Amino acid sequence: MKQKDVLTEVPKGEIILYKSPDGSLALDVKLEEETVWLTLEQVCKLFEKAKSTISYHINSVFKEGELERDLTVRKFRTVQVEGKRSITRDLEYYNLDVIISVGYRVKSKRGTQFRIWANKVLKDYLLKGYALNERKLKEQTEKIHELEKLIDNFSLVAEKYELEKDIFTGILKVVSDYTHALDLLDQYDHQTLKIKATTKEEPFRITYAKAKRVIDELKNKFQTSNLFGKEKDNSFKSSITTIYQTFEGKELYPSVEEKAANLLYFIIKNHSFIDGNKRIAASLFLWFLDKNKVLYKDSGEKRIADNALVALCLMIAESNPKEKEIMTKVVVNLINKNN
Repeated sequence: MKQKDVLTEVPKGEIILYKSPDGSLALDVKLEEETVWLTLEQVCKLFEKAKSTISYHINSVFKEGELERDLTVRKFRTVQVEGKRSITRDLEYYNLDVIISVGYRVKSKRGTQFRIWANKVLKDYLLKGYALNERKLKEQTEKIHELEKLIDNFSLVAEKYELEKDIFTGILKVVSDYTHALDLLDQYDHQTLKIKATTKEEPFRITYAKAKRVIDELKNKFQTSNLFGKEKDNSFKSSITTIYQTFEGKELYPSVEEKAANLLYFIIKNHSFIDGNKRIAASLFLWFLDKNKVLYKDSGEKRIADNALVALCLMIAESNPKEKEIMTKVVVNLINKNN
């Protein structure tokens, strides 16, 4: 392993390889607690001095008060190969401060080379740690913004409609369930909301003709006006074909849940019908899930309650089109196998 290769990734608590510039020395260096650590034996090899000499200088460092033992010495459990056996021992390790102090006392060129190398490793390590924390903070902020958008949509619906108690409760459940989904995903995926636990098997494929027959049945059921289900343009047909759209041979919405969520969203937001957009969207959404055997849990309970679905339809209707991704992700997280 080349030294420059080691510096490309320095994870905490692992062993990295140090090689002297002339290639005459190789040490497995432990990286922990934002510093590097060597055993007494390794320090002796580094400085090419006897154990008695190195021990004398280490003791002098602590005796003179230059460093505190409790802060610079650690015992780490280490596996050593002795003959044909692997033996686990608790070995004493000294951090970079001790190594540098000993290096000054023995006036070793190798010590200077090791210090330069170790500082480079630690700089890379700290920069990587900073970048990782910065990314996590960014992801957490994005999650908070997503939840804020959801709550904003909740507020818009609550202000615009005189909601029945049941539907109002449904909105609270949507927000509550989604917040719970965020908390669960926070433990899994570095605080990013992802599509998970979805269904790839798709025994049923919706078509425009099949959907039209369902709409006709709804019209008879609701005994509504002739305007119910009357298409304004071709956007309804487009909504159905869009959920099966592919790019470079791969489906844009590869699971049943993603197709259902986007079908619900497209029908509501496209306002394809003169009357009945939300009722049609909700009905086709449930029908599609049922035909693909995803609507019900193993217990027989619907994955999304009726009042929650009504609330969700209202929230989608009032949402900003820029929030499409977050709204469809909410739906998927409410109907996937984890729910």
